[in-house]
Amino acid sequence: MKTIIKVILFFVFLAMMIMGQKHVGYPGLGVMMLGLIGLLGLLWDYNRKYQ
Repeated sequence: MKTIIKVILFFVFLAMMIMGQKHVGYPGLGVMMLGLIGLLGLLWDYNRKYQ
């Protein structure tokens, strides 16, 4: 169940990055930054187990 949620979140954050690139200006940049923060958060959560 936890893995399914993470996979869904990954695709949501990836879509935010792609959609943010299509918009010019600060709103697009904001969407891209939120997507990047989300992807980094997922990566941090994955690597936390292996320290």
